[in-house]
Amino acid sequence: MTTITFDVRTLEDNLVDFAEAWKTGQPSDPRISFATPELLWQALTAKRWRILQTMAGTGPLSIRELARRVQRDVKAVHADVTALRKAGIVEKTAEGKIHFPYDAIHVDFVMKAAA
Repeated sequence: MTTITFDVRTLEDNLVDFAEAWKTGQPSDPRISFATPELLWQALTAKRWRILQTMAGTGPLSIRELARRVQRDVKAVHADVTALRKAGIVEKTAEGKIHFPYDAIHVDFVMKAAA
């Protein structure tokens, strides 16, 4: 099972992981990081979570088929998929289908009291 981690991390933390992978030659686990929790929630709305949940482990899907599976309008699903592509979360295949190449999603961040 291939799992991707969405997290909230600083650029410095990401660079440490990159340096470690470079030094060891071992790739790090798949991860998409956001600078703030607000950016994570902006990119991953409830409807977009539903899209990712539907796509997890399925292989490439057409926008129309994805809209059918999530029971939403094709145009609205297209707009959400475009946002997910811009965030680097889903990919478009050479055939024009949308692909989320993971079976599971792990979300990792810590929220502290406001200062």
